[in-house]
Amino acid sequence: MYTFITFRGFRNIATISLLTLFSANHFAVAQTTANQPTLAVILNSGEASVSLIDMPSRQVIKTINVGKEPHHLMMTPDQKSLLIANAMGNDIVVMNPTTGELTGRIPNIIDPYQIGYSPNNKWFVANGNRLDRVDIYAANGADLKLAKTVKLAKTPSHIAFTADSKIAFITLQDSNELAAIDLETQSVSWVIPTGKVPAGLWMTPGDQYLLVGITGEDYVQVIDWKARKEVKRIPTGKGAHNFRPLGDKKHVFVSNRIASSISLINMQTLEKVSDITGLPAGPDDMEITPDGKTLWVTLRFAKKVGVIDIPSMKLMTVIPVGKSPHGVFFYPRASWE
Repeated sequence: MYTFITFRGFRNIATISLLTLFSANHFAVAQTTANQPTLAVILNSGEASVSLIDMPSRQVIKTINVGKEPHHLMMTPDQKSLLIANAMGNDIVVMNPTTGELTGRIPNIIDPYQIGYSPNNKWFVANGNRLDRVDIYAANGADLKLAKTVKLAKTPSHIAFTADSKIAFITLQDSNELAAIDLETQSVSWVIPTGKVPAGLWMTPGDQYLLVGITGEDYVQVIDWKARKEVKRIPTGKGAHNFRPLGDKKHVFVSNRIASSISLINMQTLEKVSDITGLPAGPDDMEITPDGKTLWVTLRFAKKVGVIDIPSMKLMTVIPVGKSPHGVFFYPRASWE
């Protein structure tokens, strides 16, 4: 059992109200009557720190040291705490997502580059990007017990799950493969080839297809995971990397790191709808405000965060942060579907 070290008691967070839909720029976006988020959390993976941004003024108000190489982050299942994975620090920091207060630390989580809870919250998966391993934990919220370490080929990167929580899919960046892990047996079911440097993963509605960001090329690869074969390639831009769904169960954004653009894909037609172009270098992780109007994106090579107006698909402003900004988060936010 891994010890959970508490800094301070957790604070309750208001729940998000139900989302409604409205039409903007020829596609639906999510809207909520809940309060807009006020604090954005940005992981500076090259500086072992987190930048806290006051969203109304769009100014960095505080920088906090958290641990070596914080790359990715996610909420606990109870939606009360934010987990920040320190890949080189071999631990996970726990933060209050609305105040930025550090509330705890989970030690001895080895090389947690990308992390994720299965949809049923039974399993917690941590990809060891540096050590070529995937650690699977039996999860009870932030209480994690290692079930098994699964060795894979080169550089496990991103994660996606089936809706029934039976399978975890893992991209292997430096061996150009996609692996499927059976979560009940904690064993590799199969491995298939992909394009060069596969990174971000997204499952289309109904668990029909897996979308894979092919960072070493210029497209999103569409994989029929049940048949274990490619069915299509969607050209987006050089360095197709990571995904963020719009929240309307129909569209998903993909960041194109090298092209410095973001593409919008229709998950029903498997076609690119439009592009956001002219961005500073290295667009990477993304988050959307709960009204569905604003997209925030980390710009890894430019040491900045971009704020984009979704209806016009135009960059509104950039905010300087730390070195190699990667994960971005605020609460509340648009639905992840």
